[in-house]
Amino acid sequence: MSLPERTGVAVSEWDAPLAAVFADHSLLRLVFQPIVDLQRGTVAGYETLARFSTPDGRPSRATPDRWFAAADAVGRGAELEAVVVRQALAVLPTLPPNCFLTVNVSPHLLTQPELAEPLLAVDDLAPLVLELTEHHAVGDLRPLIDLRDRLRAKGALLALDDAGSGYSGLQQMTQFRPQLIKLDRALVAGADGDEVKLALVEMLGEFGGRIDAWLLAEGIETWGELQAFLRLQVPLGQGWLLGRPGPPWVQLDPEVRDRLRRQAAQALLTEHVAGLAEPLPVVEDGAAPAGTMGVEVDEFGHPRWLLLPHRRSDDPPGHRRAPVSLRVPASAGLSEVARRVAARPEETRFDPVVCVDAHGAAVGIVRVERLLLQLAAAQAG
Repeated sequence: MSLPERTGVAVSEWDAPLAAVFADHSLLRLVFQPIVDLQRGTVAGYETLARFSTPDGRPSRATPDRWFAAADAVGRGAELEAVVVRQALAVLPTLPPNCFLTVNVSPHLLTQPELAEPLLAVDDLAPLVLELTEHHAVGDLRPLIDLRDRLRAKGALLALDDAGSGYSGLQQMTQFRPQLIKLDRALVAGADGDEVKLALVEMLGEFGGRIDAWLLAEGIETWGELQAFLRLQVPLGQGWLLGRPGPPWVQLDPEVRDRLRRQAAQALLTEHVAGLAEPLPVVEDGAAPAGTMGVEVDEFGHPRWLLLPHRRSDDPPGHRRAPVSLRVPASAGLSEVARRVAARPEETRFDPVVCVDAHGAAVGIVRVERLLLQLAAAQAG
């Protein structure tokens, strides 16, 4: 792909903006997005992200990836990434205890002196994590692997971005043996409603365990997505739901932290349906968001109807109401619920089960397919 196609700007139009940034590094500033320990509900680290400004102080209209693509296309990609690396190294000593800091580097640029030398000049790189973001094929991997070993000897760790996005990502995992595997955002978006995505995440998690790597779900935006990764015991998460990029070193919002801890505790109840329950819209007027399931409740929060989105292309938009054929307490055992599911009439046998609290109020739904998968996993174990 040519530079104009990747950046939307002609080559000559990047000369002045890039020259301004190289002349004044303050036009490139860093922001930091929290990376969260999903089981404990605490910040485990931060990702370093670049933000560009114009000489008059206004935010650049071009996204950061377009800046780096433009610099790379004119042969100054390593130099621009080095500006970010140097700024990240400068704030590394101020990082809170027991946290790591990730910084993005391109594998095809990392071995160039402009980018490698600032890293090699530091005696102790811990707890820095170099996140490999690849948009170009790397021909000879031997220099890169040699540099990886030298950086690891100084305490740096390695992360692989966009895992699961294709053969190249899987090949890189076998070559680089990262300590952190970041799931491709396409796997994270809507994962709570896609068993195929969750199966692939589970496979990557097993692979990560074999090579002593942690899995990180990037781009989490809904509580349903978060609950799905908690059920799979994915250790780390990142996304706007948990915290947006900002100054150093922003902690979790207390409300988000407390809700995360409650859901993490619930997900540990593997022998109870509480561990499988998904949060979903609970409404009183039947107006659930388009494309999502919901539960219509009465004035006491008791479930009255399931709101199931139309799936067929010839169906009208919106939802169909279905009777709540089975409601169970959160403490109900998986085997008990499975027997009750099997006893339902055929036409409702695979409808979601509504999970309720001690007062009978709806707290979520349990998909029958997830119930069966959990039982199969327990049997295999």
